[in-house]
Amino acid sequence: MNYRKLFREHKVIRDLSLVQFIAYFGAWFSNVAIYTMLVQFGSSELAIAVVTAMHFLPAVLIAPFSGAIIDRFKIKPLMITLLSVEFIMTVLFLTIDDKSEIWLLMILIFVRMSAASMFFSTEMSLLAKLLKGKALQKANEIHSIIWSFTYAAGMAISGVIVNYVGIKTAFIIDACFFLVALLVFVKIDFVVKANIVQDKIFELIKDGFLYIKNNKIIMHLILLHASVGITTFDTLITLLAKNEYKYVISVPLAIGISNATRALALMIGPFFISKYINKNNLHYLLIIQGIAIMLWGITQFDFYISLIFIFITGLFTTILWSFTYALLQDKCDEKYLGRVISYNDMVFMSAGIITTLFIGLMASLTSLAIITVILGLGFIAFAFYYTRILKWI
Repeated sequence: MNYRKLFREHKVIRDLSLVQFIAYFGAWFSNVAIYTMLVQFGSSELAIAVVTAMHFLPAVLIAPFSGAIIDRFKIKPLMITLLSVEFIMTVLFLTIDDKSEIWLLMILIFVRMSAASMFFSTEMSLLAKLLKGKALQKANEIHSIIWSFTYAAGMAISGVIVNYVGIKTAFIIDACFFLVALLVFVKIDFVVKANIVQDKIFELIKDGFLYIKNNKIIMHLILLHASVGITTFDTLITLLAKNEYKYVISVPLAIGISNATRALALMIGPFFISKYINKNNLHYLLIIQGIAIMLWGITQFDFYISLIFIFITGLFTTILWSFTYALLQDKCDEKYLGRVISYNDMVFMSAGIITTLFIGLMASLTSLAIITVILGLGFIAFAFYYTRILKWI
């Protein structure tokens, strides 16, 4: 199974990938505008970290409910509703004009990311119902490659747009992407086995937690996948642009170029590394990821040199994300997919929030280079953890 064969044999995967491409491009397009706006408002390091954390908090808070909703309701109407919410919230970003309205910005981000989180969990549940085995792993990789490409292109182009045209224009373009994604998704035709779950929401939530509790390998794989959350570098990159790189290049361009460089590596990494990775050598990839992050930390003093190492850092992240996700999907019973995937995203986003707040709080106590090295050491610890659970996988 390869990417071309997967697209040829499964039209619905092609169609869903197109929606992913459009919607994700729009999502990343607005991020540079949001972070640049915060810098222009003169926001503190902690304020930037809190706004960044607001991108991840919804997945933590709504995960139990979203998982139960996914397992109980029809997938397509649910996904249409969620895309519509993302579109509306993005339009409302245009109402933010000064520092006093950061609280409103956080609410809008929270609502949009709640919809985005549930849309993502629904889509991953749908993929696991449509595909199995190697095809599912390849579909996960395609999803991650699209995420990475749109992240790179969205951040890079948005950095230019924000720098030369303005923040509001970026938000308008972003809203247009969500509208197009919605129109494309409405026309997609797919058939999955109808959900026959009729239990009440809270009964489904309880049942989902009990399933994970009674299946220890599911719990271990959720924790393993959460390791990728350590690579939540948005706050770190924004602070580097704000405190260091603004003397070399403008803040929006520094944010855009740094994120685009990393995302380019995220996109091309699977093409060269995927075929060499299996469950018996995954711990080596975790170690390599940790070393790459530490090397990036050591070279952050120079903007252009650091781009080389942030690129190297990104080469391994996509494989870690897609491979650990596929392990979890394959081990999970189909009846519980929506809930397990939502709980997995909850833990993953929690790791992102902890990483983000750790960076924001530690930034006033030590250098960003030391913070980055500590994050790299986290992957070394997860490599050891993986060797302990490998016998159950």
